[in-house]
Amino acid sequence: MPRKIIDQRPVSIAEVKTVLERRNEAELDQFQKRTLDYATKFSKISGEEALKLVEKLMAEFSISRSEAVQLVNCMPSSIEECRAFLQYGKRKLITTRELEELLKVLNESREA
Repeated sequence: MPRKIIDQRPVSIAEVKTVLERRNEAELDQFQKRTLDYATKFSKISGEEALKLVEKLMAEFSISRSEAVQLVNCMPSSIEECRAFLQYGKRKLITTRELEELLKVLNESREA
């Protein structure tokens, strides 16, 4: 039976992990099992923390959901790495000061 798509939006690797862990492993198909394995290995923070961090980055730095998700997935550790995720797109440039603040927010989540 085909499943109906209810919502479509970018989500972090940690959120994917949380969703797949909620299901009984016997219910997961091969692709979902591989996805769960990947998410387990590469998620940097918990799903709940990732969701909060994505929302915080969007609100405080006026970035898109997809940009915030990429930042949370990779958790860059330098201004140059942050800049690489944010240099493209049709919006204003983010100043070095704003990037320092963004990196501070990421570092706080990394330490939590």
